[in-house]
Order: sequence, then structure tokens, then C-alpha cells
Amino acid sequence: MAYRKVCDAQGGPLVGEVLQCSGALALNWDLDKEELQDIDPGMDRMQLQHIERQRPGRSDPSPDPDPECMEPIQPSVSPHGRFERLQEDIFTRSPGHKGQWRLHCFMLRYLLAGVGLFGLGLLIGRFTYTPTGKPPVPQSDGSDLLEDLLRGITADKIEALQRSFASLSDSSEEARARYLYRQWVGLGLTNVRLSSHTVLLSLPGPASNTILDQSSHQCFLPNGIPCDQRGQNEMPNQQRSYAAYSAVGSLKGEVVDVQYGQADDLRRARETMNLTNKIALVKLGKAPLLYKLSLLSDVGFGGALLYVDPCDSPPDRHVWHQSFRVALNPGGDPSTPGYPSIAREANSRLSLLLVQPISASLAKRLLFYPSKNRGDTCTPLAMPPNTERKKVTLSIGNRLASKKIYNVVGYLKGRRNPDRYVLVGSHHDSDQGGGASAIMTQLIATVTEQTKQGWAPDRTTVFCSWGASGLGSIGSFEWGEDNSVVLQSSAVAYVSLNSPVRGTETLRATASPSLLQLTSDIQKRQLLSCIRGGNCPGPNVSSLQLPGDMNFFANRLAVPSMEFAFEQTKAEEATSFLSEAQFPAVSPETIDPLFKFHETIAKMTAEAIFRLVCDPVLPFYPLDIALDIQNKLKDNSAASPALLSSASSFRDRAAFFQSETMRPANDPKERDPAHVRMLNDVLRDLEKSFVIPQPPPGVYRNLLYSLPGKTPNFSILRFPAEVLCRGGNVTSEAVRDDAEWREELHPSSLNRSLALILKAVQSAERLVTFGLDLFENSSSDKK
Repeated sequence: MAYRKVCDAQGGPLVGEVLQCSGALALNWDLDKEELQDIDPGMDRMQLQHIERQRPGRSDPSPDPDPECMEPIQPSVSPHGRFERLQEDIFTRSPGHKGQWRLHCFMLRYLLAGVGLFGLGLLIGRFTYTPTGKPPVPQSDGSDLLEDLLRGITADKIEALQRSFASLSDSSEEARARYLYRQWVGLGLTNVRLSSHTVLLSLPGPASNTILDQSSHQCFLPNGIPCDQRGQNEMPNQQRSYAAYSAVGSLKGEVVDVQYGQADDLRRARETMNLTNKIALVKLGKAPLLYKLSLLSDVGFGGALLYVDPCDSPPDRHVWHQSFRVALNPGGDPSTPGYPSIAREANSRLSLLLVQPISASLAKRLLFYPSKNRGDTCTPLAMPPNTERKKVTLSIGNRLASKKIYNVVGYLKGRRNPDRYVLVGSHHDSDQGGGASAIMTQLIATVTEQTKQGWAPDRTTVFCSWGASGLGSIGSFEWGEDNSVVLQSSAVAYVSLNSPVRGTETLRATASPSLLQLTSDIQKRQLLSCIRGGNCPGPNVSSLQLPGDMNFFANRLAVPSMEFAFEQTKAEEATSFLSEAQFPAVSPETIDPLFKFHETIAKMTAEAIFRLVCDPVLPFYPLDIALDIQNKLKDNSAASPALLSSASSFRDRAAFFQSETMRPANDPKERDPAHVRMLNDVLRDLEKSFVIPQPPPGVYRNLLYSLPGKTPNFSILRFPAEVLCRGGNVTSEAVRDDAEWREELHPSSLNRSLALILKAVQSAERLVTFGLDLFENSSSDKK
């Protein structure tokens, strides 16, 4: 039966005139089945059309209700059936007690409503309470949240940020750092810090460095232009063409072509002449620059002219008339190596050599090289045989100065593990950091937009923009050394944006072995929506050491690290160290006018950050480390049986740990948070087992990072940790196959390197074994 709401003359409802109890009331009706059956079913369709009832205490009947107020009210339904009909019959049968029934019904209704509201409040409080007082987080699937993050990253937004940052290209580093600080705070990153460090910088002198040809008495600038023809615009370019932290002064000597400056190149040169105080003409590539300079110094060279062979450079990069900058600094403030810049030495220098980068055109002139290459064939530059060597005077006037550098560091605090940090790093150098700063700011904008809706990462995200990166990653080293105690125990991973787009031909990913699987998965996912429609670069993931701010975290702290970047050509053995040369920066607008490549790098980086800060179990895979070690030892005849056996045992334990411990721990019902945290600490600390003391110059202390080459190998086996000089001859493990030199080899050098590798593998195996025992005991306790 339907009821209608009855209104008084003023349009309001007649309070209490029509009673209807809520369907939520569970009333027990003592009615027999016969009585229920006697009720006419047709009465269920009755509709009360009109109610005329006189209120107590009134003589005049109520006026007819307004038809507009006659809104139908749906009858209450009882689990016992036909509650609306039974209600009507009760009041019909007991008219004398209608007021009493009405009062009881209202009282019961309000009592139960209050109890219901109280219970509902308890439930709401139970599921929304957070011990830290934070607002409740909307329950959302992780993949949906990731898609929201990626949708928020667009090429147009990155382009707008880049144009804004480009307006500061001529400003000081302090101005650029303060600009980023204001931007990050304005985007909603509440905890942002601007820190400064006073460090020793190597800067260009007041006059350009020069090379004077003694035979023609002609003076040349590093880019090959005669000194007397320099224009007004030449000085800014020359200010960027020097070797930071080179020795200063003048040196007069013969120019000796040593090609790439490796041990066999030096052996051939030493066979023909005395190299003392000569000036080496050296190509970049094939080996770290600091390693090659150490060899040059050991055999007696007094200076070095560095250049890039056009055959090694990308096709669209014209290096014939371009000089560049290099940093001879292995990292940080050279006056305070290994600790923060508090006190420093007055005249620190890192090299005994006078070092100067020059253009390929000037190198060609010094080599007496014939005419320029023609056609499609590129002939590497080399001095023709039986050619008289030029004598030059190399003059270098660099200066050392103590200056402040600035870092901008912002924190997005994690909810469950706020003391575990995932670091994201870029830099704001005036000639390098434009695209990186724009991508970093876009990532912060996208993440903070999600935090405004209640989301927070599980682990703390630390966004970093470093200063003085081009002079040896000084900003990141100083900040890292200043916070080394905390980072040793709390840093989880480092995601680099060192140089995200320096070409458009190849998508390259670099990651430590434990992050190779995650990096490959992200790369494949992004390539499905390729920006060039079918002509997509294939996955290219490796664990190669790279220059840049990742150095401190991957090399010194052994924090698992990764980096995505577009470059112009594939990294071949000869060109793999060309990134050590810092050419004048090409604007991001020139390389990527639509900023689609920047968008791809930003999305890949965002996905990596999301996985690292949100996955219950860190996406590190110890089995990949074990397989990488076995791959490097596969073709090494010097590896001892003990080393091969340890590598095999480590692989077996890593595979068991990855399948039996990591897999179930991803289900929060399988492991309690304390044990998952301990598991993550084991995964995080695994790479620390592979850090060795005093590697060769320019080689990572972290054994897991290899140098480019045709076959994988440990860096300390490819480049020796010590170079011995006997009678002016260079001896090196790199030339141990030469019969003439074999007798002069120091056997302890190779044995020491193999012993370091064995110790690292055994240490990693013990850590994995500890993790297995820990969780085995945990499972036993639960039973």
C-alpha cells in the first residue's frame, strides 16, 4: 500500500498525522499464517486518496491538503512481508491506542537511528584513522595511479618549463639555484632546502690558453684559429675550452702522436724515442681519460693535447673547429678529497701534466696530416710515417678560486618508510642543465599534484639539482660527503637525469645489475608508444660506468642507480668515452623541437621513481648480479677454480632467495612489515659487497660497473691497478700477451685483482645466506 505526505494549509506536512515506521525496524508480529492468509491480497494495491482527520483540541476540520504536497511515500518492507498492510490493520483494530503506538514507534525509530549513527561513526573512524594524523589516502590501484602520473607529463609542459629556465642562461649559478628553489616551493614541495658549499674551482685565466708553433712562429687558439684573428665573440668560447685542474705554466717540446694513449700505444712510442717532457697528442676514447693521463705521466710526458677524431664523433657533430672542456677531477672538491669542504689546501692540483683540449683541425695541422677525408670513407687521423715532429710551446693560464656552489634539494616524505630515500638527480649548470632541469621540475609538478589528492609514496623521494657538475660532479659529491652517514644506511636508489637528450637516434639505459630487469621492463613499455611511429630504437640496457653525478652514489656508496638518455649514436668501444668531452651545449629546442624525446625520458623516469618508492619489495634482482659476474668470468682463463666455484654458489643462492623469499614477500599477507623491511635492506646492501679500495684512475670502485668493450670483463682486470716503469719501458697487465714484456710483469697485480673479486663474491653470498636464514627462522616462528 502506498502512502501520501499530507500537508497543512500552509503547505507543511501534518506532523504525526500519517505514521510510517522505517523499514529498518525489525518488529516481531505474532500473527498466525491463517490470519495472514485472510488478508486480501488486493488490498496491497489500495492507495489512500484522501485523509480527513481532526486534530485534538481543534473544532474545525483541517482543510483539504494541497494536491502538490501529495507526494507518494514508498511503503516500508519487512523481512516478514507486507509490513505496510499489517501496520494499517493494527491501527484500525486498536483505534484507542493509536497515539500510544505512534509515540512508541517514534521513540524506537530515534533510538535505533542514534545507535546506527554511532556504529557508522565507529566504522568510519576505524578505517580512516592514521596514527600520524595524515588525511586518508584514496584506495586506488597502483597501475591506475601510475597512468595518472604519466598522463600528467606532456611535451608542452616540459617545453614551457625549458623556455622559462633558458631565460636564466646568462645568470649566475646562485640565481639559477634560487629560481629552481622558488619553482619547487610554488609547485607544492613543502620541504625544499638551498644549500651552499665553498669549494676550490679551476677556472679559465684572464687570457686564452695558446699553442705556439716553433717552426712557423704562429700562435693558435685551442679551436685552431690563429691568435691574431680572434674575434670579439671568441673569448666566451675559449673560456669553455680548457682542462679543469690541469697544471699551469708553459712547456716547450715535441708533439708525439700516441693515438688513444693506451699501453701498447705508449710502448710503440717509447721504442723510438725518449718521452721525457714531450707533449702527447691523444685521442679521447677506448679508456678513461684519467687512466690514460696517469700512463702519460708515468712514462715522462710533460703535457698532453686532447682531441676527438672526426671518425669517432656522431655524423651530425662537426668537431673540426670545435674545442671543448674536460675535468681532471675524479669528483668533489679536490682540496678536501673524501670529506666535506670545511678546510682546504691553498694550491691543490690533480695533474702534473699541462693538459689542453684542442679541435680536430688543429690536431690535423700538428700531425702534418694530408687533405681532409673525402667520400663516405673516414680515415682516422694519424701522423704519417717518417714525418718530422713539430715543436710547440704550450701555455696554460688556468686559475684556482674558492667560490660558493649551490644545491637545491627537496623532500617528499614517505608514509610507511620515511627513513628510506630514493634520490632523483639533475643539475643546473648554465651550459648543460636546461633540459634536465625542465624534466625534473615537470616530475615534481606531476607528483605534487597527486599528493594534493591524498597520495603519498611509501618511501621518501629526494629531488636534487646539483651545482658545479661540469667540473667533476662537485655539488653531488659535497652534499653526499656531508650526508654520507645517513645515506649509507638510508639511500635506496639513485635515478639520474644527467644529460637526458643529447641526440635522437638511440635510446640508451644504464643501470646497475640489480636494476637491469626493471630498466628493461620500463624501456619496453615506453617503446610500445614509440614517438617515431615504427622506427623505434630497440632496448639497449647495460651496466657501464658513466661520467656525471651518478658517480658518487653508484661508485662511492654502491647505491643501485639507473639513467635513461637519448644519444646520437650507439656506444661503440672507440667512442664510449667521448662523453668526457664537454662541447658547447646545443639547446634542447634545437635537438628536440617538439620535446617528444624529453617527454619520453620524463615518463620513463617517472615510472622508475614510482616503482622504487611504492613497491612493497624493492624491484632489485640479485640473480641478475650473479649472472653478470659469471658472464664476466666466462672467458677469463686467469680465474681460479675457487673464484668460479664461489660465483656458481652465489648464483644458486641468489636464485633461491629471489624465488622463495622475494616472491611471497610481495603479498602483504605473507610477510609482516618488519620482515619485508629487513628483506629490502638485504637487497639494498647487496651491491656494497662489490666496492673495492684504490682502483685504477678513472675506474669505478664498484666492480659491478664495467668499461665498454667487445667482451664483458671486470674493469680492474682490463686496466691494471698499477703501472711499473723499468728502464723507461711501460709494463702493464694490458699487454701481458706480448712475449717481449712478459718477463717484466708483476704477477701480484693480477692476483691481487682476482683476490678482490673473490672476496666481493663471497661477501655477497654471505649476505644472501643471511637473508635466507632470517626468513626461514621467521617462517618457523609463525608455525
